[in-house]
Amino acid sequence: MAELSFLPQLGLAVLLSLVVGMEREFRQKQAGIRTHVLVGLGAAVFMVVSIIQFGDSRIAAQIVSGVGFLGAGLIFVRRDMVRGLTTAASVWLVAAIGMAAGAGLFTLAPAITAGYLLVTLVIKPLTRRMPHARSTRHTLMIRYQDGRGLLRTIIAVIAEHGMKVSNLQVRDSSIDPATQEIILQIDGSPNATDAAVVALNRIPGVLKIRLNAKPDEG
Repeated sequence: MAELSFLPQLGLAVLLSLVVGMEREFRQKQAGIRTHVLVGLGAAVFMVVSIIQFGDSRIAAQIVSGVGFLGAGLIFVRRDMVRGLTTAASVWLVAAIGMAAGAGLFTLAPAITAGYLLVTLVIKPLTRRMPHARSTRHTLMIRYQDGRGLLRTIIAVIAEHGMKVSNLQVRDSSIDPATQEIILQIDGSPNATDAAVVALNRIPGVLKIRLNAKPDEG
């Protein structure tokens, strides 16, 4: 049967999508191996069906649109931070890999996969060495209303911005016994620190934040 001649294309789509999915799975992203393999295989199947039935690749544009909607569902905004962009892009790219494999482009499909790995495994570590991305240590003094369980929220917000708490000191506020003060030492990039401070200021019950405060400052 003519359809059997397309099995190598489908196999290549599964293999290359698996590579991308494993990288996402290793980084514990919301879309992992199964999602990427299914998207890549689905795109390849659509390409094969288009070629067999219509003799061209007129379905390609519809694949791009459909995967665009799927990728949009992986992007969400939380506390002014956009997450899922890279995963959505990887799903979109794996559809392109599946389309290339389904069309029988045995050189282009692996080349796209290699380009993805180059970006994620080589270029990303290089960006961390840039001046704006270097991790620095900052001290935060945060005063908040006591008895509302805000400490857990504060720590969660800091973590959501990709920052690490290296030291935490809790002390009673000398201004108001109904408030609590903490001194935090956090590690992260300057941009992440600024974004974290903005998000912390928006937490109901947080009364004051002082960046790079000294332990004896009020």
